[in-house]
Amino acid sequence: MNTLPNFTVERPRTSADAATLLAADGARALAGGTDLLPNLRRGLGRPTQLVDLSALDELSVLEVVDGVLTVGAGVTLARLADDARVRALLPALAEAAHAVAGPGHRTAATLGGNLCQDTRCVYYNQATWWRQSNRWCLKLAPRADGAICHVAPQGSRCHAAFSGDLAPVLLAATAEVDIATPGGARRQPLAQLYRDDGAAHLTLAPGELITRVIVPAQPDRRSGYRKARVRGAMDFPLAGVAAVLVMRDGTLAELGVGLSGTNSRPLALQGTEALLGKPVDDALLAALGKLVQQQVSPMRSTVTASNYRRQVAAVMAQRLVHELATA
Repeated sequence: MNTLPNFTVERPRTSADAATLLAADGARALAGGTDLLPNLRRGLGRPTQLVDLSALDELSVLEVVDGVLTVGAGVTLARLADDARVRALLPALAEAAHAVAGPGHRTAATLGGNLCQDTRCVYYNQATWWRQSNRWCLKLAPRADGAICHVAPQGSRCHAAFSGDLAPVLLAATAEVDIATPGGARRQPLAQLYRDDGAAHLTLAPGELITRVIVPAQPDRRSGYRKARVRGAMDFPLAGVAAVLVMRDGTLAELGVGLSGTNSRPLALQGTEALLGKPVDDALLAALGKLVQQQVSPMRSTVTASNYRRQVAAVMAQRLVHELATA
């Protein structure tokens, strides 16, 4: 581990002030710090200013109005996991929050931080001396000597994987996010927050930060989250799968599936509308498994084989949808 770089810390009182501060070169947002600070200790980034978001009361809202769940970006994962309203309305979100790291991390880590956490790769998340001995990599651009992805040396982009647990749940639930900018605010689908590039997976521009997540009302919704990892606790997902569905008259009326850990961005599974109106039987589950295997693209960026992560994602999706449909 390295010593932390020199930086200043600002503590704004409004999201507008925070956005203005974050627009400066070298500024980074600091919430729980459970992802940012360990990365800085590994030499992954050298910000000149940290913008502490802990004084923004508007980021701590957690409310349900007419079935619509609104969660501030500063709400901790421990609070999400324990909130009775979240457990009743969207159990998968509480399950995913509880699956993140350990209890100490969850008391500090925030919803916004988990949605915006950095992508990961066995060639990148290492000590500085180790990365230097491997001639750096694309994720360290614009270094002239880092123009290679060790996962796909013949390619031209970074394949580091997004490993957040909450994004697949919120994608499956068609959530939206409110974003503060130096010039105002906007609302957009959560899916638009991400791009398929491990070195630049967020579409947020300098000076933009997530303030709230909004989950629309959906009567009779059933949801769940499953996570494959090396150990039963602490670890990032090798594959994470969320499902949100509605059953009517014994057939599948609505289905959303989100995936994490397999691509450089979290995925909202496409093509699920072809499964609607059918019973959740072996044929439907086989079709679901094919959709997952076709759309995930795990690479050799973790300690397990890429094909294992593809297959386990498909199997977890099948098992989860079957479990929810027959509950």
